[in-house]
This record gives sequence, C-alpha cells and structure tokens, in this order.
Amino acid sequence: MAVTEDIDVRGTQHCETTALGVLLRHEGLDLSEPMLFGLGSGLSFVYWDGKNMGFPFLGGRVKPFELTRNLTAALGLDLHVRETTSPRKAWRNVAAPIDGGRPVGLQLDSYHLDYFTTKVHFGGHVVAMYGYDDQDAYLVDTAPQGGAVTTGLAGLARARAERGPMTARHRSFTITASGGPVAPREHIVPAIKSCAHAFLNPPIANLGHRGTEKAAGLVPKWPRRSGNPQEDLPRAAVLMEKAGTGGALFRNLYRDFLAECVQLNDSRHLRTGRNLYAEAAALWTQVAALVAAAGESGDEEKLIAAGSLLHELSRIERDAMRALVELLGTVRGVV
Repeated sequence: MAVTEDIDVRGTQHCETTALGVLLRHEGLDLSEPMLFGLGSGLSFVYWDGKNMGFPFLGGRVKPFELTRNLTAALGLDLHVRETTSPRKAWRNVAAPIDGGRPVGLQLDSYHLDYFTTKVHFGGHVVAMYGYDDQDAYLVDTAPQGGAVTTGLAGLARARAERGPMTARHRSFTITASGGPVAPREHIVPAIKSCAHAFLNPPIANLGHRGTEKAAGLVPKWPRRSGNPQEDLPRAAVLMEKAGTGGALFRNLYRDFLAECVQLNDSRHLRTGRNLYAEAAALWTQVAALVAAAGESGDEEKLIAAGSLLHELSRIERDAMRALVELLGTVRGVV
C-alpha cells in the first residue's frame, strides 16, 4: 500500500480543475476553482457534430488537458507529462511518483470507474490519484462524484487504455513548483487576453461567439437531427448544467473568476465583463431548461425560444470579451 501524505481531497465541480487543485495544493498553492479555470484560459464554446455522433454536443471549455497546459505555463510551474501505449509502463509512471510522495493527475475514460453510476464513455475525464493498494486506487474526483473515492485497479487500467474521442495514451502528469513562490495575480491579465482573443477570433464557425450564433440556428432543428428527442434533449441539458461544468456551461466559473479579479482591482472593464458573464450564465441555464422541457414535452416552440436566447448570448459574450480586451489596453501586467 502506498498513500501520499497530507493530501487535501476536497472535490470541486469540474474534473480538470479538481485534479489541478489537488496537485497544486500539494505544492503549497491554494487557489479557488474559478481562479484555476480563469488562469488556465479555460472558457470557450464549441458546437460539435459529426457523422459518427448520435447527437450534437455543446461544449463550454477548451479541449481536455489544454487548461492544464495553459495554467502551468502561465504560473511558471513544471508540468511533467507521460504517455505510453504500454499498460505496464503506464502503471510504473503512476506508481513511482506516488511511492515518492507526490500525487499524480490522470486522463482517462470515466466509463470504467467503479463509482460512476451513469455509464457514458468520456475520454477527457481527469482525476488526481494519491494512493493505491493491492486492489484499489485512491482518487480525488469532483464533489458530485464523491470527492475522495476508490476504484478497482483493473477498471482503472481499462479507463486509461480506452481509445476513442478525446482519449489519451495512458496520460499521467505531475506538477512541481521549483521556481520559488508563485504570484497568480501577475498572470491574470495575460490569461484573460488569451481567452478573449481565442473567443473573439475563432478559426472556424463552430467555435467561440460564432459557434454560439451557429448553435442558435441549429438547436431549433434538433428534433429532426435526433432519433429519440425524448432522451437526447434532456441529456444535452444535463451535460450543459450538471456534467462537471459548474452550471451554465462553465459560465458560472468564469463569472466567479472575474468577480475575484474585481476584488483584486476594481477595474471598470473587469466589472463590465463580470456583469455580462453574470447575465450570460443565467441565460445559459435558461437555455438548458428550455432544451430539457422540449424533450420532455415535445414542444418545439421551446427550442425556438432557446435559439433566440443563443442569438442573445452570442452578442452578450462577444461584448463581454471586447470589454475585457479593452482592459488590456489600460493595464500592463497586473490587475
């Protein structure tokens, strides 16, 4: 049996920021989940559909593991990532740091984890692992999934080896703060700049504010895209509100990040961005409720109403990001 000592196993809302919180607190850096999400430039939007998909997907964050790379680069932390096609080597990559007293982050498919009661393949799930014995691995997952949990080693191996959308090759990672004290406040403006630039200048039409506008036109047509709207529409709503997003397709997290930034420096541009994202978060929750109700009732008018809100959301979030870009013209380096 090997267990990393002094692990703070509090679970939060989103899987990747939950795992990052565990690893960073072990390095003496305790940041709120919204701050982790914001410093990682985590906010985004994607309307994702394809021939091999049963139903479209609305995503509200950057792709899996990009947040981790963004955050560690922003804070000057050492990120050591290991990937392999060998299950045996993959286990050594995890056991060695834990044996040495350091927790490890894992990207895997949540379908195979014992404590997941809803069995859906998702290869972009991230957990922190801090111990193991002959039968089980000791993990920290989100609060809705139980926080400090255990899963069988055989299931963990299958979760790490799974192939398919968003999966990685037995990816594991550790983080160290070898450069001395970290001052997160100094990195807020560059993180906002990166996020705003990507959102305002998406390379394709299904990303950023353009993606939200595209969704506005397509969501009302979802019943004709689905073989089973009574199941697909409520499931889409759950993914927006409850599947580790922190609510409102991650907009609650970004609203709270901006609110923390305002506490550090009461900038007019920051307050505008925060207020607009508070408005956007409430509207995203309304969109999810309308989508769910449309599936339950068969009333397609609710999807038309959701489409109208999405048009408004495209404008609101575009205006919010433009306000935050203006912040960058007034502040150099520190909020």
